[in-house]
Amino acid sequence: MRETPAYLTVAALVIAVVAVSSSAPLIAFAAAPALAVAFWRNALAFAALTPISAGPRRAEVRGLLSADGLYCVLAGVALAAHFATWMPSVQLGSVATATALVATQPVWQGLLAAAVPSWGRGRQGSPSRLGWAGIVLAVAGVAWATGVDVGVSAQAVVADLLALVGAMMAAVYTAFGERARARLSTTTYTWACYGTCAALLLPVCLVAGVRMTGYDPRTWAAILALVIGAQLLGHSMFNYALHRVTATTVSVLILLEVPGAALLAWAWLGQTPRAGALPGLALLVVGVAVVILAGARTRRDTAAASLADAADPTPAGAGN
Repeated sequence: MRETPAYLTVAALVIAVVAVSSSAPLIAFAAAPALAVAFWRNALAFAALTPISAGPRRAEVRGLLSADGLYCVLAGVALAAHFATWMPSVQLGSVATATALVATQPVWQGLLAAAVPSWGRGRQGSPSRLGWAGIVLAVAGVAWATGVDVGVSAQAVVADLLALVGAMMAAVYTAFGERARARLSTTTYTWACYGTCAALLLPVCLVAGVRMTGYDPRTWAAILALVIGAQLLGHSMFNYALHRVTATTVSVLILLEVPGAALLAWAWLGQTPRAGALPGLALLVVGVAVVILAGARTRRDTAAASLADAADPTPAGAGN
């Protein structure tokens, strides 16, 4: 198989970071209710993936009537909760803070793995001591940033809390997704997950009386940009880059979404991050990066130990 040229990998990573960084500014820019934007974002992505799922992947789709399909549905439920909380937080508060707080997803994954050991059997695993140190740093950063918002307004605090719940739901979404992705392709999994998410968000929007149509062309353009950029292109480019770089590198690079979104919001929307919150946001990002790197080291050590055990013919429990 031909090796992917390095410059194409770099280009893919740059496109991916810019695409995911545009998500929060586009949500803030769209003159439409956040829940409606969340519905259209998932419904249009589902529609875009349907020709592939109904064609080349139709045999795999038929296999969704199994535990894999259940995990897809559960992941879709968690994704709906994620979008229903994080996207309103972007419109209620600042892009920089909402993006930073939702980036704490790996922290919640680690805490979930520690609280429910069976959930730590996937890629995340229960936190090591270094992982716990990262969690402490991230939580301190969250406390700093949200503490600053307490003195700003009640709306800012609500926005922070919604972003944190969004991060927690993203961790649950990832946990179920790891199980579904064990045997499903990315296309089939995301198709089922986005479809479930849209199917759940639609009745919520209708019951809540959310306006679903009648937006101006700029708002529809923002929604389409969300679908093409953050929803489809961004994650597709990250998956493409995995041919040349590790998953840990990709996870750390995704953190560039935080300063990227803040810069876009400043240049495009005129949102200037609150100076008092910046040290807390920086501490948060550093803590999350430590959690990611600690998890990668733990997985590497576990894999090395497993290989050593497999190569050692000494029966378990035997001494020298």
